[in-house]
Amino acid sequence: MHQLTYGDIKAATERITGRVRPVTLAAVEHGAIGTADQVWLALEFMQYTGSFKARGAQNFIQAHRDAGTLPEAGVTIASGGNAGLACAWAAQQQGVRATVFLPTIAPPVKVAKLRGYGADVRLVGAEYAEALAACEEFATATGALASHAYDHPLIAAGAGTLLEEIHRQIPDLDTVVVAVGGGGLFAGVATAARHHGIRTVAVEPENCRALNAAIDAGRVVDVPVDSIAADSLGARRTSQMALAAAQHDGVRSVLVPDSEIVRARQALWDDRRIAVEHGAATALAGLLTADQQVLGEKVCVVLCGANTDARTLMQP
Repeated sequence: MHQLTYGDIKAATERITGRVRPVTLAAVEHGAIGTADQVWLALEFMQYTGSFKARGAQNFIQAHRDAGTLPEAGVTIASGGNAGLACAWAAQQQGVRATVFLPTIAPPVKVAKLRGYGADVRLVGAEYAEALAACEEFATATGALASHAYDHPLIAAGAGTLLEEIHRQIPDLDTVVVAVGGGGLFAGVATAARHHGIRTVAVEPENCRALNAAIDAGRVVDVPVDSIAADSLGARRTSQMALAAAQHDGVRSVLVPDSEIVRARQALWDDRRIAVEHGAATALAGLLTADQQVLGEKVCVVLCGANTDARTLMQP
């Protein structure tokens, strides 16, 4: 297993600066959210493709290009979510072929968006597992470079560049709060945060607790997935990199119920007209759950993605 290091984050920062959008931070009025002394929202949902995934995808492709290991067949991934969109976008930016595998039940809007990024979309099987198997067969047969949604050091390191940008804007930050699915964003952010002496709060839905369960077990384990945020945080198991990052001092694991995720997402819309996906709202729900632990601190909450249906937000 590759142990993610701060050097990986620095290298990723050098590779992708100028190729992704710098994160925008929005200060929250004092006392508006919990007991933290100062709170900022990291508006990473404004990133290319609508989520932080663009960072890892760009780093993955650029690193292979720099190393001369980018094959003629291009890259391939099985994902109709944020990772697939990011991979297709980064490939288009780099002039690289991208072949994306999806189950046949994939929403037409996602298929259209992927094709809009120039991807060759292959619809295979009724479930994700079948699409993944087809993707692996394609990579073996053609020599295409297989990407992953989160469990790869280049993907996680790219995600960690987000914390570097946050730290440059708030050098005396105490704590960063981030939602966790498979663990790529968490692993990258926590690794960079540890280097700068910043604590990390890792937030998961109560019924999508792959990282929390791995911490309890001391090893990566499979968990059931059942949450309103499962579309982006529904990994059945976390990565070894994420578990290793979580086992350091300065990391807290927090679980939140779906009701709090819904409330946090609605509050962002009602108060600021910010429409994020449930996975992004999970981080804010986690701040409110960990409220007393950040008493008087300077805290940044990462709003990691906004690939959502805004029609599900009620008018106040």
